[in-house]
Amino acid sequence: MRLVLLLPAALAAAGCAVENDPANDRVLVQYDEQRIEKAADTTGRAAKAVATGAANVAADTARAVKREVGDVDVDVRVTRKREEAQAEERARQQ
Repeated sequence: MRLVLLLPAALAAAGCAVENDPANDRVLVQYDEQRIEKAADTTGRAAKAVATGAANVAADTARAVKREVGDVDVDVRVTRKREEAQAEERARQQ
């Protein structure tokens, strides 16, 4: 998630040209909008490919688990005993 927050800075850096002129004590920074758009497009395609790959792996894993395990019925009983009920049960057990 942190990488997503750095995305705008990375795209700006990808579309940025820096010229350093130490003789005149100047630094010239130019932003090329086309380069930024191209970098954003490339990043978007890469993110889509990664997401598609992850979805395919998840689907394959789910199919493999279903083949191995099959359908399983699980019965779960959850109860909560209060202190009085626990004390009564301990008294009955003694």
